[in-house]
Amino acid sequence: MKIGIIGAGFAGLATAKVLRQAGHDVVVFEKSPDVGGVWSESRRYPGVTTQSPRDQYSLSDYPMSRDYPEWPTGAQVQEYLAGYVTHFGLTESLRLNTEVTSAQPTANGWTLSTRGTVDGATTTDGATTTDGATTTDGATTTDDFDRLVVANGVFCEPAMPAYPGLPEFTAAGGVLRAATDFHDVEDARGKNVLVVGYGKSACDVAVPISDVAASTSVIARQLLWKVPRKVGGVLNFKYLLLTRMGEALFRYRTLRGMEKFLHGPGNRMRRGMLNSVGTASVRQYQLDKLDILPGGTMEGIVRGAIGLVTDGFFERVKQGAITVRRDRIIVRLLEKDQRPHAELDDGTVLPADLIVCATGFIQGVPFLEPAQARRLLDERGNFMLYRQILPVDSPGLYFAGYNSSFFSPLNAEMAAVWIAAHLAGALTLPEPAAMQRDVVGQLAFMDEAVDGHHCHGTKIIPFSMHNIDEILGDLDLNIPARTRASHWLNPISPRAYREVTPRLLKRLAGS
Repeated sequence: MKIGIIGAGFAGLATAKVLRQAGHDVVVFEKSPDVGGVWSESRRYPGVTTQSPRDQYSLSDYPMSRDYPEWPTGAQVQEYLAGYVTHFGLTESLRLNTEVTSAQPTANGWTLSTRGTVDGATTTDGATTTDGATTTDGATTTDDFDRLVVANGVFCEPAMPAYPGLPEFTAAGGVLRAATDFHDVEDARGKNVLVVGYGKSACDVAVPISDVAASTSVIARQLLWKVPRKVGGVLNFKYLLLTRMGEALFRYRTLRGMEKFLHGPGNRMRRGMLNSVGTASVRQYQLDKLDILPGGTMEGIVRGAIGLVTDGFFERVKQGAITVRRDRIIVRLLEKDQRPHAELDDGTVLPADLIVCATGFIQGVPFLEPAQARRLLDERGNFMLYRQILPVDSPGLYFAGYNSSFFSPLNAEMAAVWIAAHLAGALTLPEPAAMQRDVVGQLAFMDEAVDGHHCHGTKIIPFSMHNIDEILGDLDLNIPARTRASHWLNPISPRAYREVTPRLLKRLAGS
């Protein structure tokens, strides 16, 4: 089949590789000038690193370089994905600098309309150059595909607050940017900077800004628990939370094996194990003395966002280089004494030459017609995807990477294998009504388990491996039980899944 894929991040590239190996003709559209998705040079902010360690944040058959640090930088991740493209011969399938403006279903598949987005060294007739770049003259072209895979990323568009007073603020010289649009730390030199948010992105970008800014304040609507990269300065957190035991500490929809004990007779022990990480974090970073101790317990970490401690962040807070204004929001922007300022909800007015918003993302499919997009969502805007992949009533449409997790590359890759099997008719699924009930049940469970913090159904943390087990269970392609058992106490190894795709391809060739 001829398959169109929207997005050239981890999910789009892994899907392209798997589907090409399965014999399909694949075209990957990416509006940025390079591959990488959130790791593209056009979207990286200073200080960005991975949330998961190098060995866990990789694809099964292409490990990251051992020369990379434990937590690779954004530039290194983009370099890794560029190497993946070369290694698996995906260059000819890429259409960089090309935005999909419309995707319309047809009787036999999908018609995609695209246009060039960035000027570059390209031909004038729409042909692809050897580096994957395409025409960028803004002309719209159309092409037909048998199937469509949406891999545009669950963090594709920043969610920017609509602050009152923006015109006056801007007229006074103030600048408001999303973190993904803040690329050069020199833009903060000598300025009074407010960073809005308290997730990983906010803390990451605040540290390099504090090196050059006149003042750096983090405006935190809600404090979140942060997991130390090394608990007590010794034990790598991946041995605590990036194992099957770590995942089992959080109650899943259905319990199995050791999980039944941990959430039954062993519940007290389970809670103690989890909350001990929070106790160590408080002691290690003196959060109580800095007055940035989150409410609740570490067990409640699952009910919000799981953040990794940014190197140097708490140290800068202790030194006074970063001020955290906890439990506060900006209510309006203004001009005061001919300078840009921001007013907080407690009446405090702060000088604000630059405001960097790390306030989350919008999960959107702007290239689909509104009626088509509504068919994918429930009344609250949650994506209704079976196994985080398949819309039940949109034939010929798949989603890849809508299972954001601790192991996002691996989860996306296993979803690609599932898609390849479905395309080949080698996957037996429940009736549509049963799949719909399962999707509704899963969303209801996640609402309760994570207090609704699941990015409209696209984030599966902390149940990463449960998702992979379900996907591979559908295919009868799970890795050996002894290997899964080894991951109970040892960090999950994506390399353990490197034979999954070859096993599927062998099965398809045999049939």
